[in-house]
Amino acid sequence: MGITYKEALDYIHAVGFFGSKPGLERIRELCRLLGDPQKGLDFIHVAGTNGKGSVCSMLSEILTSAGLKTGLYTSPFVSFFEERIRVCGKPIPKRRLAGIIEKVKTCADRMADRPTEFEIITAAAFVYYREEKCDAVVLETGLGGRLDATNIIEKPLAAVITGISLDHKAVLGDTEEKIAAEKGGIIKPDIPLVLARCGEAAKSAILGIAESKNAPVTEVDYGKLTGKAFSLDGCRFDMPPYGEVRLSLAGVYQADNAAVAITAAEVLKSRGLPIKNKDIIAGVKKAKWDARFEVISKSPLTVYDGAHNAEGAAALAENIRVLLGSRVILLAGVMADKDYSLIAETLSPLTEHVFTVTPETLRALPCGKFARVFASLGVDATPCDSIEKGVCQAVAAAKETGLPLVLSGTLYMYRQAKDAALEYLKK
Repeated sequence: MGITYKEALDYIHAVGFFGSKPGLERIRELCRLLGDPQKGLDFIHVAGTNGKGSVCSMLSEILTSAGLKTGLYTSPFVSFFEERIRVCGKPIPKRRLAGIIEKVKTCADRMADRPTEFEIITAAAFVYYREEKCDAVVLETGLGGRLDATNIIEKPLAAVITGISLDHKAVLGDTEEKIAAEKGGIIKPDIPLVLARCGEAAKSAILGIAESKNAPVTEVDYGKLTGKAFSLDGCRFDMPPYGEVRLSLAGVYQADNAAVAITAAEVLKSRGLPIKNKDIIAGVKKAKWDARFEVISKSPLTVYDGAHNAEGAAALAENIRVLLGSRVILLAGVMADKDYSLIAETLSPLTEHVFTVTPETLRALPCGKFARVFASLGVDATPCDSIEKGVCQAVAAAKETGLPLVLSGTLYMYRQAKDAALEYLKK
């Protein structure tokens, strides 16, 4: 009798989020004990500050549309744990997850230096993709790149860097150049790199790493995108040779994410994958990604956006201006290690009233502190004792004012905030 699904999750979460030491030694030993399940799989390795999830989702759908059995590894989960490990869009079954975690635990328990939570999940994903005989795996880094557990893979089909901005400064460095050096750690000798738009210092650092490793670089040409149009139902643009490209994902930034995914698909095609133009068009259109300017309700208009850092807040502000066209009622909760002052400064001009909440995690910024930052910027701000109370008050304010409601911040509170919003919107 093996362990249950609940026992598997309890074991994973009991391990803790961050390891005590940097380095790849633990994940290498764990995978060795498991028979190196990562070997023999073809990966597309994706790093970057923002946009990774959307780009990975699009790439997964493109490869699946091309008839490939495609794995997708992402983090953190948004709605439920199993969505982190998918094959052809389907999350790993609970029973399979429990069985694989039991195997991983048996090996981890033999190690003197026990693996971290992320290392355990990454190893489990490798085992699942090997057992499923995946043709390709879209592999998103967890944090950074150079010392990320996913970086034990040796020769991916391609590496993709979706952009660089200041985030996780305590871990990755306090300049874009330092952060770029960490994320550029996924670049492998002679393996092609797809590089999205980033600042000059970051770009210079990444190109230097690529040159030192003789890795050919394809920079995304955003100038190819013309006729862009955006709505709450998605966006569309023209891009040769595909003609009109449509996305189901809303958000002004999604057109640029699509350009990254399409460029990566073109590189993969040159590497021998059987990708046709129609697969690219179909895959981009099929892609779904929760909590990225996701419309929860149209009456009153309610959106969730996982704007958890300064760059994400800037993208959210642009979406509010372009897609909502008015000031909003805002519910917001973020982590204390983010640049929350800049987040508030970015969103304040578009906010009629903000309800701040404390996400249920040790890293959370207290709601009172966040509310005081908004208040100092001239915004009516109400700190709330719980996410449910905050959502209740925010929904009431949206109904009273007729303004759109935006729920934003860390993905760790997405499920709780969305469920509460759907409940109160009905009343």
